[in-house]
Amino acid sequence: MGQAITRRLTSLGMSVAGLDRAESPLCELSYAVDVTSADEVARAVNDIEAKLGAVDVLVTTAGHYESTPLTDVTDEAAHRMLRVHVGGLLACAQAVLPGMLSRGSGSIIAITSELAVGGGDRDSHYAMAKGAIIGVVRSLAAEVAASGIRVNAVAPGPTNTPLLPADSPWRARDYLDTLPTRALAEPEDVAVCVEYLVSDATFTVGEVLNPNSGAVI
Repeated sequence: MGQAITRRLTSLGMSVAGLDRAESPLCELSYAVDVTSADEVARAVNDIEAKLGAVDVLVTTAGHYESTPLTDVTDEAAHRMLRVHVGGLLACAQAVLPGMLSRGSGSIIAITSELAVGGGDRDSHYAMAKGAIIGVVRSLAAEVAASGIRVNAVAPGPTNTPLLPADSPWRARDYLDTLPTRALAEPEDVAVCVEYLVSDATFTVGEVLNPNSGAVI
């Protein structure tokens, strides 16, 4: 998803800087950063602003997926899920917000999941973290909307990325046949939603777009 979003925003003429576990050749600037570390994120954002200028748009996509019965979810696994998904959003938003507030403009978009809305079997701690993202997005949207900053989310359903292995139940024909579209979402579908929120949806605040192949309607 991050790659598709990067390509889409680059095609709009935007300079894109990426924060990930490994550097990416797709980005104009790329940093190997642990997004759970507010200090690492802040240092990267300071360098980005020094080299590329103000950060006008933040898209947070960092995350991981685990399918585990609730009785088997360890404290470590639950805390890591929250640190990466929610902590990553908080660290990145805290790093870019001062500049956005001073300029009176900006757009923050968090990638969450349709499991945050509909839940899923063996998905409790993943849905917990993704649901928390929606809470942060709606609360922050209310906090900064009057300052000219828009905060929204995109909640994809199962998407055709390497995160889903070939034997994933989300790829099984019997599951796909339950979807109105009969197919997984593609990363480009998520990128289109991000483009819309960045460029066209100037009136959209605190909303969640759902490119989920009709899994949750």
